[in-house]
Amino acid sequence: MAIVEVTVIPLGTGTTGLSSYVAGCLQVLEQATDIKYQLTPMGTVMEGELPRLLELVSQMHEQPFLAGAARVSTTIRIDDRRDKPGTMQGKVASVTGKLAAPGGTD
Repeated sequence: MAIVEVTVIPLGTGTTGLSSYVAGCLQVLEQATDIKYQLTPMGTVMEGELPRLLELVSQMHEQPFLAGAARVSTTIRIDDRRDKPGTMQGKVASVTGKLAAPGGTD
């Protein structure tokens, strides 16, 4: 399972407000019942099989164009760990567990 962070930035929109474009991208994910996702202030993190996540990123990238953007810049970060299963929740729990332990970190 992979974890992908994606940021879709519409350009040439004529406004500095982008939340309606973000909402359009998230509608793609709301329809995808086979993945988990989390909206963050600066992007969206998704968890699932990598080919499916890349398919969804492509659909998300297309949404601002459909809403009238003249240009779209999309940034993708992929964490594809194959030695053991990884999840968004597991990554966060690993760090917070180390913060709570005596000595703080490894």
